[in-house]
Amino acid sequence: MSEVRVDKYLWAMRIYKTRSIAADACKNGRITMNGVQLKPSRTFKIGDTFNVRKGPITYTYKVLQLTENRLGAKLVPEYMQDCTSPQQLELLELARLAGNGGRDRGTGRPTKKDRRDIEVFMSEIDDWTNDDLTID
Repeated sequence: MSEVRVDKYLWAMRIYKTRSIAADACKNGRITMNGVQLKPSRTFKIGDTFNVRKGPITYTYKVLQLTENRLGAKLVPEYMQDCTSPQQLELLELARLAGNGGRDRGTGRPTKKDRRDIEVFMSEIDDWTNDDLTID
């Protein structure tokens, strides 16, 4: 096997849960190679490097081996190398921390009092930043 379709490879490497989701990602411009958007029918060869934009970051992968069959998660590193830059991984960590919102997991939704306290706090921050921006 010398070439594999992009959507099949992304599905086989467990980047996407289904092949149709992988094809949709290609059609929506989330899969690129050398700055060019890839179609689902385009093929990968050994040694190709491609980018996958998921959420706030862009992952970079290198094709080491080809397969059309879905693999177990432990076998994926033999077929594909993750070349994602540390800066992109920091963005992922920042997005994870920002999404938390400062509430402990499992505490449920904020109460009405919590919401009011948050609104007061945010308005004080807005007032503080607006005061610094005024020019006399």
